[in-house]
Amino acid sequence: MKLQIITRSLAFIALLSPVCANATPLPPILLWPNGAPGSEAKTVAESVRIAEQGEHIVSSVHRPSITPYLPEKANGTGVVVIPGGGHRELWMDHEGYRIGQWLEDHGIAAFVLKYRLANEPGSTYTVERDELADVQRAIRLVRSRTAEWHVAPDKVGVIGFSAGGELAALAGTRYDPTMQNPKDAIDGQSARPAFMGLIYPAIPKEMPLTKDTPPAFLLCGADDSPAIAEGVPALYLALRHAGVPVEMHIFAGTGHGFGLRESNPLEIKIWPTLFYNWLNARGMLASP
Repeated sequence: MKLQIITRSLAFIALLSPVCANATPLPPILLWPNGAPGSEAKTVAESVRIAEQGEHIVSSVHRPSITPYLPEKANGTGVVVIPGGGHRELWMDHEGYRIGQWLEDHGIAAFVLKYRLANEPGSTYTVERDELADVQRAIRLVRSRTAEWHVAPDKVGVIGFSAGGELAALAGTRYDPTMQNPKDAIDGQSARPAFMGLIYPAIPKEMPLTKDTPPAFLLCGADDSPAIAEGVPALYLALRHAGVPVEMHIFAGTGHGFGLRESNPLEIKIWPTLFYNWLNARGMLASP
């Protein structure tokens, strides 16, 4: 467990690894092929808008899915990647697909999640019912296909950004190991993540922390909103006091939403390597 404040005088830029530009994901896989519970009557098509920097922003998600990024030489770890967007939309590139590409390039199987949105105008969904159900179903889906995807069942974790970080935290603190009345083989899998990466996360109001809470990797910018820039260190202390293995990094002079972009300063671009090194230190990267 350690706390690290990273300034712009960083001396170990050599640790930075570039994003793989040649990764080819598999087609998206629906979490519920016959329709997600609570979305049966939703027929509006998914919407995509393009931001000024060319990034894809998705809304109107009623058929939640994962997009797999599977490495040729897998190290046995699988990560469900949860983009942010204030529960109104999903920033799928710098907090989703690029993360999947980077993880694949480094031997980690990644599964980029599209989830339903509670704060979208007119939405009937809620964060703790529908969005969390999508994350839990994604974890279970990955566990149901670990042999096919060369992932160890006990090395399936989550990483989330902003609102996606809130969902990752909820997944790590409000999980049911098994469902009492599973409707299919996927439901019969555990929804407990093996670890949780919380990147500038919105902090859930209630997080029941125990020694059984999954190990956590926390990261944010010092210039983020006080709810995050001060909430993340408070969460670090709460996790530590609960006996949970936790590591935290705070980037000086950095705000919210940097994700993985080519335009990020070099000292910010190293954060995936910090996450990778933490997974390695936790024994998550050995072959299954």
